[in-house]
Amino acid sequence: MSPTPAALLQLLWLASPALPVGGFSYSEGLEAAIEAGALHDECSAQHWLLDQLQLGLGRSELPLLAQAIAAWTAHDSARIAALNEWTLVTRETSELRRQSEQMGRSMRDWLRQRAPDDSRLVVLAQLAPAPAWPIAFALAASRSGADARDALLAFGFGWAENMVQAALKAMSLGQAGGQRILAALSAALPAVVDSALVLSDDERQAFTPMLAIHSSQHETQYSRLFRS
Repeated sequence: MSPTPAALLQLLWLASPALPVGGFSYSEGLEAAIEAGALHDECSAQHWLLDQLQLGLGRSELPLLAQAIAAWTAHDSARIAALNEWTLVTRETSELRRQSEQMGRSMRDWLRQRAPDDSRLVVLAQLAPAPAWPIAFALAASRSGADARDALLAFGFGWAENMVQAALKAMSLGQAGGQRILAALSAALPAVVDSALVLSDDERQAFTPMLAIHSSQHETQYSRLFRS
């Protein structure tokens, strides 16, 4: 079923780079991969991001998001706390963990302005040491009225757009090249989402060793544009 116009607009809002959560300031290891020579042209950048979508988001953030939406809808605070803990302990570097915490806090603050009477915000605010980004996004998505699949598509596209913008800033790709990469990510996203929706807790995983290596290197990279 297609989302209602109101739900669709809410998802577009959540996926927008204009959402004040700071997603534009992160490259998630991409900048360090460029510095190391692993990414050097449009083809290598596209392959890197497709791998990250399928092996990273598709097995970690996206199934987690689906499970968190269900938990927020059921007002299951214990489940939310467990999912939040899993998110933060599985971030493979300190900068990736700080990214999730900062964006989660920013989403929490945005939701306070948008929905101050939602009792679930108390649960979100009490998550320690911070609400993780997918958990906070899930609460916003649960309020939109859209189903989980559409919410995951919005989350994935928002990530893809931010990452393509990071590549454009850090590499000599050009706008046309960036649009081709975004088209490839968009084409792959629905199948990744469908797979994520059926993953169980035991199947969810965060294991992207090369991304972790480059993220660790980025923490001490001499000259950089991004916070991760």
